Amino acid sequence: MIYGRSVFHIVASLIILHLSGATKKGTEKQTTSDTQKSVQCGTWTKHAEGGIFTSPNYPSKYPPDRECIYIIEAAPRQCIELYFDEKYSIEPSWECKFDHIEVRDGPFGFSPIIGRFCGQQNPPVIKSSGRFLWIKFFADGELESMGFSARYNFTPE
Repeated sequence: MIYGRSVFHIVASLIILHLSGATKKGTEKQTTSDTQKSVQCGTWTKHAEGGIFTSPNYPSKYPPDRECIYIIEAAPRQCIELYFDEKYSIEPSWECKFDHIEVRDGPFGFSPIIGRFCGQQNPPVIKSSGRFLWIKFFADGELESMGFSARYNFTPE
């Protein structure tokens, strides 16, 4: 079991380095001209009271060529409920092949997929089976939209 735990910590550290903007385009911080505040694209979060995250620039149009990974972690023996606000707009496409939000039931990009979402209708309430959710927001190089605002809270398992 120590081996599995060590691998998890190594993978988690690599993910955190990736999210900090160390390697990939799209994870760097950007500055909005309106407020001159820094906006992080993607994050690993585990606030005990829940929280909110948004696509870059929300409610203005999100930028092109962007990939943001959000990982939500609950306390042991808790699950996550994820809600997308009504002001939701991701470029629509067949099977959400272009701009989309992908949600997975676990902490990794290879965890079981819950769904892939785009268009004008906000996704249903999403509930994890365990203490992690992995969410990817992807925007291609064309046709930006308003994006999303999502909130999450925790429930007992």
